[in-house]
Amino acid sequence: MNAVDNVHAQNLAGAIQSGDATVGIIGLGYVGLPLARAFIAQGFSTTGFDIDAEKIDCLNRGETYLKPIPESDIKAMVASGKFRAEKDFAELAKMDAVIMCVPTPLTGAHEPDLSYVTSTTETIAKYLRPGQLVVLESTTYPGTTSEIIRPLLEAGGLKSGEDFFLAYSPEREDPGNESHGTAKIPKVVGGDGPIALSLAEALYGNVVAGTVPVSSLETAEAVKLTENIFRSVNIALVNELKLIYDKMGIDIWEVIDAAKSKPFGYMPFYPGPGLGGHCIPIDPFYLSWKAKQYGQPTQFIELAGEINTAMPDHVVGVLAAQLKSRFGKDLRGAKVLLMGVAYKRNVDDVRESPAFRLIEILEEGGAFVDFHDPFVDKIPHTRKHDSLSGRGAVPWDPAAFAAYDVALICTDHSDVDYAALVEAVPLVIDTRNATANVSNNRDKIVKA
Repeated sequence: MNAVDNVHAQNLAGAIQSGDATVGIIGLGYVGLPLARAFIAQGFSTTGFDIDAEKIDCLNRGETYLKPIPESDIKAMVASGKFRAEKDFAELAKMDAVIMCVPTPLTGAHEPDLSYVTSTTETIAKYLRPGQLVVLESTTYPGTTSEIIRPLLEAGGLKSGEDFFLAYSPEREDPGNESHGTAKIPKVVGGDGPIALSLAEALYGNVVAGTVPVSSLETAEAVKLTENIFRSVNIALVNELKLIYDKMGIDIWEVIDAAKSKPFGYMPFYPGPGLGGHCIPIDPFYLSWKAKQYGQPTQFIELAGEINTAMPDHVVGVLAAQLKSRFGKDLRGAKVLLMGVAYKRNVDDVRESPAFRLIEILEEGGAFVDFHDPFVDKIPHTRKHDSLSGRGAVPWDPAAFAAYDVALICTDHSDVDYAALVEAVPLVIDTRNATANVSNNRDKIVKA
């Protein structure tokens, strides 16, 4: 059957082309909310669904809870009459396209946790009707959409490719990156058959810079994993090079700055205190887990994970050694000021931040730890570091910072006065080269 012969596909294609298609987005976090904004900007009536009632109420009041999305944008979305936030999932039946943007974390055993995907799909299945397009954007292993989502959706009797249409399009959000917002990033699209692919291409083609169609759902799922595994492996490489060059008295940051002057054959990656964000620390394990089903080892992926996971311990080791050699102080009883708990600069996103592991290691060693972060006032609830939930930031106050033994820079936010920080504290451990432009008191700075 082709699209011409399928009346459901014809009707949906027409609604997409005319801009009359209704779009439902499940999960209003760092992926779903920017996507909703992009659809609304192109005139599509869009409903955002979430199980968090506070988020729903916040959005319907025209307020934001994500710093990368200004409140003015939310107010404009609501004022347009094209957007509403909804906690009644029965409204899914009214949507022409339903897009899932839900978390795909790891279990404690570093295995894929698809509970959010499964439960969301089961909810969609309750209200699934002929003529709908269902798209998964959550990062996952190849086979998830066809092996898990399709059977759950077809359990009610409707058939994928005939009655409804199923696609996968991996999210590519980079929170806080104003140069590469949702609408400016091409969308990879894979469909469960040619009709689904064509419909998904048409839908996304209205709101993003372009679409990149691929031959299957599995290929599209593999694309996102490949992108993030590439980053994970290369970050692990520079982390290992940093350890080697430190022994040789060579500054890895200077090496990278010089190497990236080559106009071909080199792409800069940078060391750090560990990996953060929802994607890079997690996505490689999705492929490693799946590869085991085929008896295929994933040595590069696993080695990269080991190197990156070990970086917080290395950083604390450097900090402890410097306290001892410079001041004769032990880690136990030391006062440490952690600069930044967001997983990267200039965002309030703390998902999988290496800062939390740094705090835990320091406090296990007997240190007293406070943190300052201009974007994070309080550590939110996290699955892996719940004991830190609710801990508040100390205000920016260089005079008060003089009471700390050492400042540990974990996140290199742009609006921090690093010169004042270095002036205030006896020792600065810099994991991000944030103090590169500080000219005074260089003897206080140790790169780790």
